[in-house]
Amino acid sequence: MKITCCGAAGTVTGSNYLLEADGVKLLIDCGMFQGTRQLEERNRLDFPYQPESITHLLLTHAHIDHSGLIPKLVKKGFKGIILCTPATVDLCSIMLADSAHIQEMEAGWQNRKKKRAGRSRLIEPLYTQEDVSTAMELFRPLYYNQEIMLSPQVRVRYQDAGHILGSAIIELWVKEDGREIKLVFSGDLGNLNQPIIADPTTVDEADILFIESTYGNRFHPSMEDTNKQFQDIIIAAHKDGGNLIIPSFAVGRTQEILYILNELYQQKKIPYMDVYLDSPLAISATEIFLKHPECFDPETMEKLRDGDNPLKFPGFKFSRTTEESMRLNQITKGAIIIAASGMCNAGRIKHHLHYNLWRPEAHIALVGYQAEGTTGRLIVDGADRVKIFGEYVAVKAHCHTISGFSAHADQKGLLNWTGHFNRPPANTVVVHGEPEAAETFSRKLIQRGWHTSVPKIGDVIDVTPELDIAFSTEKAVEKLEFETEIQHSWNDLDEIVDRLDAMEDIMDLRTRETLAPRLREINRRLDEVKSYLAGREVQSQTK
Repeated sequence: MKITCCGAAGTVTGSNYLLEADGVKLLIDCGMFQGTRQLEERNRLDFPYQPESITHLLLTHAHIDHSGLIPKLVKKGFKGIILCTPATVDLCSIMLADSAHIQEMEAGWQNRKKKRAGRSRLIEPLYTQEDVSTAMELFRPLYYNQEIMLSPQVRVRYQDAGHILGSAIIELWVKEDGREIKLVFSGDLGNLNQPIIADPTTVDEADILFIESTYGNRFHPSMEDTNKQFQDIIIAAHKDGGNLIIPSFAVGRTQEILYILNELYQQKKIPYMDVYLDSPLAISATEIFLKHPECFDPETMEKLRDGDNPLKFPGFKFSRTTEESMRLNQITKGAIIIAASGMCNAGRIKHHLHYNLWRPEAHIALVGYQAEGTTGRLIVDGADRVKIFGEYVAVKAHCHTISGFSAHADQKGLLNWTGHFNRPPANTVVVHGEPEAAETFSRKLIQRGWHTSVPKIGDVIDVTPELDIAFSTEKAVEKLEFETEIQHSWNDLDEIVDRLDAMEDIMDLRTRETLAPRLREINRRLDEVKSYLAGREVQSQTK
């Protein structure tokens, strides 16, 4: 048996693992890479396997970093079965459609920009709405604790991961060489006692465990401290006479924020401010939440039985249309605006940051994980300006990071979950974390007597019948690095040319005369580099 780490190894996004055993080929997750531009360029590369050879895709949950490349997988030839919980089926139907819309819009914007600059290398969207519709036809629901056979050699069962609505831990039993091996993929494990969602189900045994480590080196504040911090931020925003802008993931985090706002208003702990949910995706996701009470914790169920909808309160308004969203840009004070995406790298939140980030009276509350390279991460790290819609915007607003709202277990939560195993797995593979987080959590497990490993993207894990594991890297994945470098270089050159175009528009003749020799030299070198890269690109395509 072997498992190839095609994503979410050494990084927190792009979750994708290929399992091969005794003629069986299946995938766990097929997520999109998010973060730095170099990471996101991986989304445009060929899969390091033949999609048509895969019989099943086992999906842990609907977040785009776990599901976002499914339409591309189907577009490239996958015709198998996609298994996930009923709530995940519903969420994917809206989240993948929204992702396709973003792909189409961004490709259109980039191509218009290239055409204006007289360039012919246009790009295609990763996938379209039509591709999403085709992919959704392959989804099949699998309920929690329901065990099914995928083949005579493989059976599977899902347990509640407590991360977002419908998230799952995957238990897999694989027969090979006369022995049955149990693998567990934790998916994203949820934070204990978060609102609405039930806590993660514990697992007591596994031969091989793949466990996430997003917060493997960090600890969350208590929910009491987190709610108090959120309350104080709202009071400060009201006092300062500005807006409170909350970049939020459409699924999970948004509903948690609404739940807590409802409680704070009911307890009269915060002043009245109009609350706008400016995200068609989050609005649809909120409606889907109410269709799946099987995922709720006892407290939320009790509220619903008492007729208290925890996701609605006075002053709460939806902004579905583009026109409604644009009207919010005219509001300069007294509003709480919640919009996606949570990492500020796409969606309507970019407009709200564009209109509020430079205002000293405004407040920005970052309530989710911010991956490296995202606008949200730049704000968290204290950047004095960030680039939005091609122009730099000064960061003058009060920026707050609220880490306690995380839907991921922290180091304590991860260790608590692993503490329920009757005995340590023969091997534990620490994934879905940036290098420092994964290595730190790995050392914590080793201190408890566990055998661990921390793979990189492209690593192939060979599992023997004796449950020993060995790492290798196959050539099919090595090609990935070179093609990423090629595409990354092309994009860098495009950006340089854009900047040169802007410099040539300078009206001051003396400045232009000073720059002219330098510009000619840069253009000459660009021509040389482009010729070289074009040759290497053609060469790599003919291999």
